[in-house]
Amino acid sequence: MKSNYKPLGNYIKQIKKKNTDGSVSVLKGIRINKEFMESVANIQGTDLSRYRVVEKYQFAYNPMHVGRDEILPISLLLEEEPIIVSPAYVVFEILDHNELDPEYLMMWCRRSEFDRNVWFTTDSSVRGGFSWESLCDLELPIPSIEKQREIVAEYNTIVNRIKLNETLNQKLEETAQALYKHWFVDESEKEWKTYRLSDLLEISGGYSYKSEKMGLGTTYLLGMGCVSFIDRFLEKGMRLYSDDVPEKHLIGPGDIVIATRQQTDNYPILGAPSIIPKSFKNYRLLVASNLYRVNNKSIFSNNFIFQLLRSNEYKEHIKLNAKGTTVGMITKSDIEDFTFKLPEEKNVLEFENKLNVIVDRIEQCTLEVKMLKTFQNLVLSKMSKTA
Repeated sequence: MKSNYKPLGNYIKQIKKKNTDGSVSVLKGIRINKEFMESVANIQGTDLSRYRVVEKYQFAYNPMHVGRDEILPISLLLEEEPIIVSPAYVVFEILDHNELDPEYLMMWCRRSEFDRNVWFTTDSSVRGGFSWESLCDLELPIPSIEKQREIVAEYNTIVNRIKLNETLNQKLEETAQALYKHWFVDESEKEWKTYRLSDLLEISGGYSYKSEKMGLGTTYLLGMGCVSFIDRFLEKGMRLYSDDVPEKHLIGPGDIVIATRQQTDNYPILGAPSIIPKSFKNYRLLVASNLYRVNNKSIFSNNFIFQLLRSNEYKEHIKLNAKGTTVGMITKSDIEDFTFKLPEEKNVLEFENKLNVIVDRIEQCTLEVKMLKTFQNLVLSKMSKTA
């Protein structure tokens, strides 16, 4: 180990403060992207006095399932107001911020090498837990505090730019849907022609992939993790797969896929569409069997079809026609039965001209975010060479 690497245990201490007076009511969990999130647990009737309190600049991590997930869910609280986390979580803080900057440590925890080292040191239980002692034994480079803060500042500049672009994209998406609603819902007239979705498109099933072929090629398998009613497309849902697949199941930029079933009650994606970004033109993309593929047979663009599939009217149609009680599902025919009204074709094409300006800006922001995340990873990777 390099001479500048030091055991983390020299710089941290565990905190076991409980919410004994019940003064803190905001319960949070930790996503696998290492950010705090509002807890989805049902806490009605739960004694919150047993839960652990996390205050500003303190860390919390979930020690369970690291062996299974190969990631340590850990996060640093930067907000002023304290939160509470599960009693099973471990909470700790840095002893001296002038020796180890909390944000510098959090950056180190975001490195893939960190998770790899954590995974190697998990216990042998079925859950693959990660103990406090194992965390203390981990080593990392500790440069001067000035150098740490310089690295943090560089990293935060990139992070803030990413957040700015993502916020702008969210506003643009909301604008696109508001524009669609104004043109085709609020201004709807009786004489407009009624369409079924099947008049504009055909829906086909995805490819029944085999788990043993995962990671064997350069083709990316797209599954439900790529789909959301919020984001246009989620790259995190892509997984490498064998290249030995039928061409008819391959798609490219501008193509649309739809989720065939519901993933969880707290993350509604049943019937949700995603559209492949232009920046994926050099990718080989395969549609998995838990997605439907949309074949647009109309004169209207996929940009318009995508907005149609994000409308509140479409979402309500999906809710009314969902099948199953344990796992919600939607059939191709039920999706194609969605009815709506449209004005003359020239009016729709006029709307598309306005919509395309918004979509082009979204694509530019998305590409910039992708490049910024590459720089973000470079900053994280070079941390091992500091000092």
